[in-house]
Amino acid sequence: MFTVLSRFGRRRKPISLLTTAISYSTATVGKSSKLYTEYSFQPPESLKPQQNPAPPESTRKRSKPRYRPPSSLDREGVEPLKSELPFDFRFSYTESSPYVRPIGLREPKYSPFGPGRLDRVWTGVCAPAVDPKVGSIETEKELEEKREETKEMIQGEPLSNAERKALVDGCQRHRTKRQINLGRDGLTHNMLNDIHNHWKHAEAVRIKCMGVPTVDMNNVCIQLEDKTFGKIIHRQGGLLVLYRGRYYRPKKRPVIPLMLWKPQEPVYPRLIKTTIDGLSVEETKQMRKRGLAVPPLTKLGKNGYYGSLGHMVRDAFLTEELVRIDCKGLEKSDRKKIGCKLRDLVPCILVTFDKEQIVVWRGEDYKPAMDEFSLLDKEIFNDTHHDMDQPVDENDIADDLEVPQDFDSGDSGEE
Repeated sequence: MFTVLSRFGRRRKPISLLTTAISYSTATVGKSSKLYTEYSFQPPESLKPQQNPAPPESTRKRSKPRYRPPSSLDREGVEPLKSELPFDFRFSYTESSPYVRPIGLREPKYSPFGPGRLDRVWTGVCAPAVDPKVGSIETEKELEEKREETKEMIQGEPLSNAERKALVDGCQRHRTKRQINLGRDGLTHNMLNDIHNHWKHAEAVRIKCMGVPTVDMNNVCIQLEDKTFGKIIHRQGGLLVLYRGRYYRPKKRPVIPLMLWKPQEPVYPRLIKTTIDGLSVEETKQMRKRGLAVPPLTKLGKNGYYGSLGHMVRDAFLTEELVRIDCKGLEKSDRKKIGCKLRDLVPCILVTFDKEQIVVWRGEDYKPAMDEFSLLDKEIFNDTHHDMDQPVDENDIADDLEVPQDFDSGDSGEE
């Protein structure tokens, strides 16, 4: 009994938790103060307690900017292109005339070359070489002189017969497949760039003309030589061979800005009025009925060669008052362009375009016009002054080129 009481009496009193925490804190303070006083210890900045620590930055990944594909319309920091070509830029040089003024526009005056890409102003029809606000008759004459000087400087001396024959022989079908097709839009602006690209590889290029522009082939040849400063050395039917010139340098080719889209055609005066000049309303109706009942002079095939159409209409007017041309399969715009060209070439009066036909009237006081354009589809380009001893046989070259000279006249009976 005494032993048990002695054990309970010897037990130590438990130390409270508060006393333990105070003693631990005093020991810590003492240690820290001892380091500072005896060893002059300075803790680094990273270990010093901060009252208001900076909030951690957001660990969210920043989103990448959206991909923006390169665009030709993005012209930031790029100066507009400047071209020294001495003529107005048009979409088509053969199917539009600078002397016919439109009566309206179908769209705003947005330049087809793109915004800020060309230093010329777009008027809705063309991009003139001279600002229309400053231009005058003298500046137009200067541009014509500049075109002539540039062409003479590039062409140099005329080709001899042997040189011309060698160039034409190199453009034959069995020699090369390089060819430029000239269709219903005629000689377009971007086609000038194609011609210069062909001239990089060869001195001459073959051009095949089809459809509406072939009604007036002389105009096609004039515009080609005027806009490219080249020379046509062979012509048979709708096939042309365009020579670049003796002193042409591909590295010094002119700057030709490209059109990015086809502009809308402006509004021109109507080709056919309600009444024909000099006739009453009833007489006009009767003439249109008679014109549609006349036997067709010929039938035009799609993408054919119409070079002799003007001569056929002229010859028909010697005996007939009305002439009808069958245009089944052709678009309405093509019929209007053909009629407009016939009106100026023959000349004649347009009666109607109904039922896919072209009906023309010779007029009351008709007088046959003199031959203003050659009847031959094949022109001779022999130069007798430079090469008298080397004659050239045009028939040999024509047989090799294999170009049809006629179009479907509709007399074969095949529908």
